[in-house]
Amino acid sequence: MIHHPQIVSPVLGIVTLRRPAIVIGSIRESAALAPSVEELKAFHAADGSKLLLVTIESTSPTDPQQALEVVKSEGIEHLDIVIANAGGSPLPTTPLDRVTAQEMTTTYQVNAIGPLMLFQACLPLLQKASRPKWVSISTGGGSITLMGKIRSWDGTSYAAAKASLNWLTRAIHFTNEWLVAVALNPGLVQTEPGNWIAREWGLEKATYTIEESVEGMMKIIDRATRDEVSGEFFNLKSDKLPW
Repeated sequence: MIHHPQIVSPVLGIVTLRRPAIVIGSIRESAALAPSVEELKAFHAADGSKLLLVTIESTSPTDPQQALEVVKSEGIEHLDIVIANAGGSPLPTTPLDRVTAQEMTTTYQVNAIGPLMLFQACLPLLQKASRPKWVSISTGGGSITLMGKIRSWDGTSYAAAKASLNWLTRAIHFTNEWLVAVALNPGLVQTEPGNWIAREWGLEKATYTIEESVEGMMKIIDRATRDEVSGEFFNLKSDKLPW
């Protein structure tokens, strides 16, 4: 029997496929042939693991529910872990005095409303798991307290949307006493957007490789319990971050 069905992104999927698990990767239709998706499909998975790809466009209010119908049609009756990793920021980032209503709306759809719709769709299958976990992939810029230190107003729409995601994650924790819900800051990661931001900050490249970031987050997810981790915001070093 395959244990631990979990919904993840292609980036996280490669790490989780090393474990005996059903990995459900969500992709956009437009990204179906992207190198990261092809790499995920070609990855030599651990014995007993299985990959299922579903389509979720984060601006769509109906894609998450349609994806869950596909999941259920595959005989999957519960979800142990759901990682809401999809996100996006306009590049270059737009500061507070120039950000448009359209940019704010679109960025909120992707980074806050999309994860909420995913949670609502996944809720019935999370309820059927013995130790379910919900994970929101946030950012340091989503911390209102740290704003003065990291100048997150330079990327207004993205940081504000992630602050909203943090609020939603904490609300999920308080309204579902049977569920572990945690927000994670993956760090500045060596993806294309991460390296672009690093260069804007005068760095050669982002701080963490994708694998370092994912492995650090998985360590927190693995040990997460309702009493110790749920309802909080952590970085890769397991430091609790302020809201």
